[in-house]
Amino acid sequence: MNTKNYIRLEFPSQSVNEGFARGAVACFAAQLDPTLEELGDIKTVVSEAVTNCIVHAYPDTLGKVLVKARILEENTLELVIRDWGRGIPDIEKARQPMYTTGGADRSGMGFTIMESFMDSLRVRSAPGKGTTVTLRRKISLRSGRL
Repeated sequence: MNTKNYIRLEFPSQSVNEGFARGAVACFAAQLDPTLEELGDIKTVVSEAVTNCIVHAYPDTLGKVLVKARILEENTLELVIRDWGRGIPDIEKARQPMYTTGGADRSGMGFTIMESFMDSLRVRSAPGKGTTVTLRRKISLRSGRL
């Protein structure tokens, strides 16, 4: 798919940057004229993915988080969230609802939420090398919108 527009954000894995990433991606996605529900889903997915980087990839240290967003053909938004942290030893296990390595205060629903709010979710990871999450969602064309 051809890229029509894109942004790239890189920041330290500090929790205060989660809100920045969510807001920046929402502003970027607004050019697709999403409904409020679609925009809310996008913001939630970015929050989940970036929080995973902060909590799981770098639990005891600061690291780097990369967020890329692209507008593709057919009104499709692609998000790529990457870290260079611990990595995920068992991706299938990590994608199971209620599974977490973040302690009792974590719900273990991050990947489940991401998958339910987007059209596609791909997770690549290698222990000690980090994780890349790629998500896509086609934004519905509303009447009167070109």
